[in-house]
Formats: sequence, C-alpha cells, structure tokens
Amino acid sequence: MNVLIVPGLGNSGEGHWQTIWEQTRGFERVQQNDWETPVREDWVARLDEAVVAAGTEDVVLVGHSLACCTIANWAAAHPRKIRGALLVAPSDTEADSYPTGTKGFTPMPLNRLPFRSIAVASTNDFYVTPERARQFADAWGSELVVIGPAGHINVASGFGEWPEGLVLLNQL
Repeated sequence: MNVLIVPGLGNSGEGHWQTIWEQTRGFERVQQNDWETPVREDWVARLDEAVVAAGTEDVVLVGHSLACCTIANWAAAHPRKIRGALLVAPSDTEADSYPTGTKGFTPMPLNRLPFRSIAVASTNDFYVTPERARQFADAWGSELVVIGPAGHINVASGFGEWPEGLVLLNQL
C-alpha cells in the first residue's frame, strides 16, 4: 500500500499527525507550490501527478482539512482507481469561518467518490459543522466517523501521533 499524505491549507507542520506519520511510517507527502494561497486546479494537478507516480491502484490518500475538498475535486476530474482515502476534518470552504485566500475551492464538491473512503469529523470543528460534515460524507459515499469534541483534529487541538487515525487508515 502506497500512502500519500495530502495536507491542507498551510501544510502540516511539526508535531502534526500527518508529519509524524510521514516521518515514522515512510509515507510520502504530496507537495504543493503554494500552501498559503492555493488554487484548486494547481492542487488537483499536483495530487494527480503524485497518484500516477505512486502507481494508482494501491494508493491510499490521507487528506486533512482543505485536502479533503482537493481529493473530492481530483476524483471528479481524474476518476482513477485507487485503494481509498482517509478524509480528516473536511473544511467547509463555503462557511463564513473559512479563511480567505483560496481560489476555486467553492462550491464544495458533492460528487460520489469512485473509491472507498472514511471521513473523520469532530463535533466542534471551527471550519465545519457536524451537519455539513455529514452532508459531505453522505455525498462522497464515505463512512463517517465522529470522534467527539476534537477541534480541527490538528496540533492546536492536541493531536500528535494519533494512533486512532492509524487504525482507521488500516481499515482501508
């Protein structure tokens, strides 16, 4: 299984579970040209290049935040057969709480994903309501796992290595 780490806006820094997984598990990070003011078409293109280079069918994508939207947009534009995706803390790019500076990430993609996926949401994420997280998971055909009041499931919310996330990843 080839695991591709797909960070969201700002990249995932030191101490973030995605960074820890990359460093300790040998997973590969999808690199973007612009982490602060991303353009959807660019992020989707970089993701597609990484998936093709990894060998597609045995790939599992691990997205956080804006990366979940990127993965759904990528799946609509490039319906490649992959093993699956773990979609953690999907941000609602249409919400008033979403940061400015991104281009092309609205409206939120609501296409069914052509691969197995698990969406992980919190009950108190500043960037998505529980209702919208459920709407995204239902539209994408994702199994939804709600982990309670866990903020944005990042370093600021107290998430380091996050072994429970690895359990979910192994289900894919």
